[in-house]
Amino acid sequence: MAVALLFLRPTLFFSIFIVLWPKTYSLSESEALLRLKDSFTNAEEALSSWSNESAPCDGENQWDGLICYNGIVSGLRLEGLGLSGKIDIDALLQIRGLRTISIMKNSFTGPIPEFTRIGVLKAIYLSGNQLSGEIPSDYFVKMGSLKKVWLSDNKFTGKIPSSLAQIPVLIDLHLENNQFSGNIPNFDQKTLMAVNVSNNKLEGEIPISLSKFDSSSFEGNSGLCGGKLGKECAKPVEKPPATPTGTENNVASSTDSGPDLKSKQNGSSTTIAFIATSVVVAISIVILLILRSRRKKENFDVLGKGNTEAVVEVHVAASAKKEVVSSIKKGSNSSTRRGSTHGKCGGNGELVVVNDEKGVFGLSDLMKAAAEVLGNGELGSSYKAVMANGVAVVVKRMREMNALGKEGFDAEMRRIGKLKHWNVLTPLAYHYRKDEKLLVYEYAPKGSLLYLLHGDRGPSHAELDWPARLKIVQGIAKGMYYLNKELASDLPHGNLKSSNILLSPEYEPLLSDYGFLPLINSSNLAQGLFAYKAPEAVQYDQVSSKCDVYCLGIVILEILTGKFPSQYLNNGKGGTDVVQWVSSAIYEGRESQVLDPEIANSRNSLGEMEQLLHIGAACAESNPQQRLDIMEAIRRIEEIQIKDGGQESGTMHVLP
Repeated sequence: MAVALLFLRPTLFFSIFIVLWPKTYSLSESEALLRLKDSFTNAEEALSSWSNESAPCDGENQWDGLICYNGIVSGLRLEGLGLSGKIDIDALLQIRGLRTISIMKNSFTGPIPEFTRIGVLKAIYLSGNQLSGEIPSDYFVKMGSLKKVWLSDNKFTGKIPSSLAQIPVLIDLHLENNQFSGNIPNFDQKTLMAVNVSNNKLEGEIPISLSKFDSSSFEGNSGLCGGKLGKECAKPVEKPPATPTGTENNVASSTDSGPDLKSKQNGSSTTIAFIATSVVVAISIVILLILRSRRKKENFDVLGKGNTEAVVEVHVAASAKKEVVSSIKKGSNSSTRRGSTHGKCGGNGELVVVNDEKGVFGLSDLMKAAAEVLGNGELGSSYKAVMANGVAVVVKRMREMNALGKEGFDAEMRRIGKLKHWNVLTPLAYHYRKDEKLLVYEYAPKGSLLYLLHGDRGPSHAELDWPARLKIVQGIAKGMYYLNKELASDLPHGNLKSSNILLSPEYEPLLSDYGFLPLINSSNLAQGLFAYKAPEAVQYDQVSSKCDVYCLGIVILEILTGKFPSQYLNNGKGGTDVVQWVSSAIYEGRESQVLDPEIANSRNSLGEMEQLLHIGAACAESNPQQRLDIMEAIRRIEEIQIKDGGQESGTMHVLP
């Protein structure tokens, strides 16, 4: 009968077919975006570039607030535009390449929009609105691609959605300044690098998986305990077993407790004596091992011999002016061939020299050299080795450089090895292994700029006066100009920060750890390269030479303020947010107050210091479209003249 009805009513059948048929992309990007614009209030002026007169990703005429990739819209960045209204999710579904949405610092109200319908999103930024109500516990179940979720500074209530803890690749979570209540879900994602749930109404114990995060991530929740809050969680009160009636009269005093109690006391004394003896023996063994290790001459044997695992204990100078003991296991099952090659790609066990300015040497020369550990970084460890001919080198043991095969790696290292500039530290040699690589550089005795600024408060630090600091900034600009000219890539440097700026005896800066972009595994780029900390890279996975400019800005502000930037830290906790601090000072006209006191006394040069401070702030702009490009930044740095006591010295003349 149903079949007969369908034949009698073909129009009805067709209507049902249309309703049930899966949705397809029926609108163009332009049409979808204009429809989205119509769903906003106060959008006509803020989004005036959104019109039929041009395409959304049309080069110089690109619509405001869009992030484009290969000519398609990949992200919306509609921040601080005074927008409100109801967001048209159906229109967003028509934008096929959409991966990130940011509507931060607007005036949207009501419940959280149905972004859960867009399962391919990688990031949503809703902070700084007036969104409210409870978020369903299963809201994020279908959003398995999310890496970054910012819901802070709204009015959300209820429990934190448990589905947030099920997002497999979650990196960054901001829920602060809301009214969330109840317990914190157990976030056990290994990818999680930043969490903030401060200033809510949460209670209970902080999950062990989140205990690694700083206490500031949880403050403002009076009911929370555990973690690094310094507030112990109350233990359940155990009721003592019921005492039989009359027992209290049978309790004897300790003076005539009888043989049972005395035997217990003797047992306790024996236990304490045993523990004390064990501790003394353990301490003696440790001292003996340390004395024995000091008598031995430790060789730089990164490749090792057979299956031996010699442990070298050395003191590593840290930027916090503390000495920590770092144990380095040496030894592997790799080849023990210790030759060197020059002019051709070497095999396993060979050292390939790509720059012979310091002569030609092989692995055997390094293995015979006394080793000293300099420190550990995101990509590996650094060693200092002084060879028999007196040449001191730094050997970097890199773990995450497997993006290219042997021939590709050799080509990249030879390309970098050909660079010749007095502000660029060129590698001398490399050793290739499948799992790790060794990169050999000339040793810079002054150390890194990071250490001189924040670690060494002795004579070397005192020499970092205003002329020296301006010389360093100008030298960095020279090196960056050269790298941009010689290494044609999106990130000519990619890892510019004060720890990768070494200093010659004359305080000439030497840029190191550059050109690594094609070498590092894609999964480690965000963690290993500082350029990936630029706001557009963090929020939208958008990387360009503007990220290098952002890094340059951070370094300039660090040099001028003398503060350790929080931007260097993975979780952003600690240090000083130099960008926000300096921006506020510039806005309020108090630039001189943020200058390092050790250079601020050069009163005749305050104008030049403030000029450079403005350049640094312009380089570190969060919006890459408002940020200086590298050539403009270098040009402005070039214009600054060193003044001291009314005398001037020449400028650097980087640009042709």
